[in-house]
Amino acid sequence: MVKTEAAFRLSTTERLLMSSNPGIGSFCKANGYVLFVFVLFRLAASPCCASLSFNFYAASCPSAEFMVANTVRSASSFDRTIPGKLLRLLFHDCFVEGCDASVLLQGNGTERSDPANASLGGFEVIDSAKRVLEIFCPGTVSCADIIALAARDSVEIAGGPAIQIPTGRRDGRASAAENVRANIVDTTFTMNEMIKAFSSKGLSMDDLVTLSGAHTIGSAHCNAFNDRFREDPKGKLTLIDTSLDSSYANELMRKCPANASSSVTVNNDPETSFVFDNQYYRNLLAHKGLFQSDSVLLHDERTRKQVENFANDQESFFSNWGLSFLKVTSIGVKTEDEGEIRQTCSMTNG
Repeated sequence: MVKTEAAFRLSTTERLLMSSNPGIGSFCKANGYVLFVFVLFRLAASPCCASLSFNFYAASCPSAEFMVANTVRSASSFDRTIPGKLLRLLFHDCFVEGCDASVLLQGNGTERSDPANASLGGFEVIDSAKRVLEIFCPGTVSCADIIALAARDSVEIAGGPAIQIPTGRRDGRASAAENVRANIVDTTFTMNEMIKAFSSKGLSMDDLVTLSGAHTIGSAHCNAFNDRFREDPKGKLTLIDTSLDSSYANELMRKCPANASSSVTVNNDPETSFVFDNQYYRNLLAHKGLFQSDSVLLHDERTRKQVENFANDQESFFSNWGLSFLKVTSIGVKTEDEGEIRQTCSMTNG
């Protein structure tokens, strides 16, 4: 059964201490805030999580989480875009077939081959962590758990809240490109379309607003937001989405002109690009949401209040992030004989 205590942690040492002694302390500090331990009854009651547990690898591979965190931290020290890439990779995995690492499988007709996943990154970090784990704990830690842990660690490395998540996911054996478009959230989605997509994964409207905060880090290619502009006969872009701040729109058009290379990217957050904070919500209030799916959060009465709350209270955002992140990493997980532990993340065991 799932252990119901999930604590925000101050450091790796503190996390390991709490892992070996779950009853220690009723609170710990994270980024200067005192956050109380959450008793996650909703998570424990979820059928999908029945075989997940905190400290799943305590006996079989006690240093598993440490090795994943070290790999992510090392990669991020050389490339500041890594946290954003790993966080996005998690969402694209979990929203299609559940959190089973199906997005990592290579080959014709796989999820990874779909054009919607062409801009995903961070695969090499997952592969690196897997190689290390296979040396010390062969055949033990799933690629699905590595993705979830790497995304969790990416948030902390970028300055966000540190949380514990249950592990024990197994890797899926199937991956189909045809399942991608029907499940992922497009940047042009309306509020109702997003609510429908999130609801189908067991996520609430509050989760939608909270998890959209992932856009506080990461970057996007120009075609992800070009629906907000129109190209005139002379090849010049003009703003057609008046909900966007004009000066910000001009900056976007400068970075992404009509003839921009497909490799050009723009930071999701123009202010604190590599820091996981509540600046994303402040950007929304300033009409600087990069995507249409960002801007609608401010303009819809059902979500505006939560946007304003998070913009003014980072602690509230971090607290809610921990709960929503636990839910998204538990979507459609495979456990026990439902999956396998891949030897290599890019292919099934055969």
